[in-house]
Amino acid sequence: MFTTRPELVGTHGMVASTHWLASSAGMAVLEAGGNAFDAAVAAGFVLQVVEPHLNGPGGEVPIVFSSVNESAPRVLCGQGVAPAGATIDHYTGLGLELVPGSGLLAATVPGAWDGWLTLLRDYGTKSLREVLGYAIGYARDGFPLLERVSFTISRVSDLFRDHWPTSAAQWMPGGHVPEAGTRFRNPKLAETWEWLLAAGEAAGGDRDAQIEAARRAWSQGFVAAQVDDFCRSEFRDDSGRDHAGVLTGADMAGWEATYEDAVTADFGDWTVAKCGAWSQGPVLLQQLRLLEGFSDRLSYVDGKPTAETIHLAVECAKLAFADREAWYGDSGDVPLDVLLSREYADVRRKLVDENASLDLRPGSPRDLTPRLAEHIRRGPSTPTDLGGAIGEPTVERAGTTKGDTVHVDVVDRWGNLVSATPSGGWLQSSPVIPSLGFCLGSRAQMFWLDEGLPNSLTPGRRPRTTLTPSLALRDGLPALAFGTPGGDQQDQWQLGFWLAHTTGGLNLQASIDAPLWHSNAFPSSFFPRTWTPGELVVESRIGAAAMAELSDRGHTVVDAGDWTLGRMSAVARDSRDGLLRAAANPRGAQGYAVGR
Repeated sequence: MFTTRPELVGTHGMVASTHWLASSAGMAVLEAGGNAFDAAVAAGFVLQVVEPHLNGPGGEVPIVFSSVNESAPRVLCGQGVAPAGATIDHYTGLGLELVPGSGLLAATVPGAWDGWLTLLRDYGTKSLREVLGYAIGYARDGFPLLERVSFTISRVSDLFRDHWPTSAAQWMPGGHVPEAGTRFRNPKLAETWEWLLAAGEAAGGDRDAQIEAARRAWSQGFVAAQVDDFCRSEFRDDSGRDHAGVLTGADMAGWEATYEDAVTADFGDWTVAKCGAWSQGPVLLQQLRLLEGFSDRLSYVDGKPTAETIHLAVECAKLAFADREAWYGDSGDVPLDVLLSREYADVRRKLVDENASLDLRPGSPRDLTPRLAEHIRRGPSTPTDLGGAIGEPTVERAGTTKGDTVHVDVVDRWGNLVSATPSGGWLQSSPVIPSLGFCLGSRAQMFWLDEGLPNSLTPGRRPRTTLTPSLALRDGLPALAFGTPGGDQQDQWQLGFWLAHTTGGLNLQASIDAPLWHSNAFPSSFFPRTWTPGELVVESRIGAAAMAELSDRGHTVVDAGDWTLGRMSAVARDSRDGLLRAAANPRGAQGYAVGR
C-alpha cells in the first residue's frame, strides 16, 4: 500500500518526534556515542524551543522507558503536583466552579526540568551541557517559526496586549505577530539555561554532581525565586478576572521527579506498558482488554479500518473513558487490578451493541458506586466549535487550550527504548516570567473542585493528566515505543495505530498513515470540560461508505478531512536480528523520524 514516507530501518539508532529539529538533535547525540536516554533529553529540550505553543520549560513530562540493565519497563514521573495553597476552599472562595484553563491559578509545580535531568543522571552518559546545548543554540541564535506558532500568537494577541504585557514583549516583538517561517529567538530563555549550566558546573565534581547542582539551582535557586515573586501578581485568566497564583518557591523546593513501575497488561504475545492512573494511560489498556472479545470482528482492508472496527473501538473507548472519569486520579486507591481484568471487561463488553451509545456509563469495580463530578452529573455541555478535531490546540482569546503537546521516541543500538510526552508551559497558558523567558503550565485545570473524588484538587497530588506515552514488549522483550500529542484523544489515536499495526499487519509508517478517528462523547479534561454525546470525528479517507454506515449506527459523524488526526511517532527493535525501525506523522508536515 502507499505510504507517505518509508519506514526507516537501521542498526545504529532511531529518533522519531513531532518536529524535525528535535529528531535531528536526538540523532546527533546518538552519533556522538550517546544512548537513547541522552538523545531523548536533547530532543525534549529542543521541543521546548521549537514548539513553544505546545510545551515549554514550565511544563511537565511523563516518560515510560526500558533499560537493557533492568528487567521491566519503568515510568519516570515528571508531572508536578498541586501547590500547598491550591485548596478547593481557596478556588471556590474566589467564586470558581472549575479551575481556570489559563493564568497563574492553573499552575502545578513545573516538572520537566527535574524530570529530564533525573533521567539523564540515572540512565544517560552525556553531560548536561552536551545535551542541552542544542536547545540553547536554537533559543539564542534562532529557529524557523512554525505556522501554528504564529497562528497561536495571533489568536491571543489581544490578551497579550491588554493583560499579559510580558508575553506581548516576548512573542510579539515590535508589537506585531511574527510571520511564519521567520527566524525567531528567545535569548532570555537561553540566558536562563546558561545560568543553570553555570551553576551546575561551578559545583565541580563529576557529571552526576553537576546535574544535581543544576537541579537544585532550578528548584531552590534563581528560577524558584523568580517564579515565587511573579506568582504574587494578578493576571487575567479565562474566568474573565485577574487572579494571583498560589505556586511558591517552597512548593518547587519540596518536589522532585520520581520513578515507579509501569502499569502493564498482556495481550497475546504483546505486553503494553503505561503510566499509572494519575494519568489516563490505563485507558488504552482498558480499551484493548474490551476489544479482545471482538478480535474476530476487527479488520483492515487496503490499509483502512472497516466501519465495524471503528464502531467497536469507539464504543469500547466510551466505556473505558467513562471509567477514567469515575475512578482515575492520584488518590492512591484506584482499583486498577479490577479495571484491567478480563472478568471486568467481560461484564462491560456486554454493553456494546450495534448502535452508538449516547450515555456516559462508568462501571462498578468491586461493586463500588461510581463517583462523578457535579459538573458531569449536570449533563453534557457542548463546545461552540469543532476546532479541536484537527489535533492542534484550540486556543481561545483568553488563552484556553483544549490540549495538545509534543512527543519523542528513541531506540539505540543497545536496545534501550524511551517514549516521552512533554507538555505544558505553552506560550498561551500564562504570562511570560520576563526574567526567565518562559511561562508556567496550566495542568491544574484537570482537577475537580468537588470534594472526595479521585481527581479532586488536593495539595501535593498530581492532576490526572492526559499525557500518556507508550511502550510495548513482544514475547517479554522490549520491542516498541510510541505515542502522540492530542489531549483526551491520545489514547484513542494510539489505539488506532496499535490496531493498524497488530491487527492490520501494517508496518510502523503505514500504521501511522492509516486513517484515524476519535470520540468526543466523554468529558474533556480541559476547561471548560465540554463533551458531545455520540460525536465521532473521522478522517474522510475511511471512505464515504464507512462514514454512512457509522452514521446509520447512530454516530454523529464529523468529517475532519483527509489528513488531520493524530501526530503519532514510533520506534521499534526486533529482538531476533537487532534491526531498528522508526516512523513519524506526515500530518502537519513537521514530524520526522531519523536514523541509520
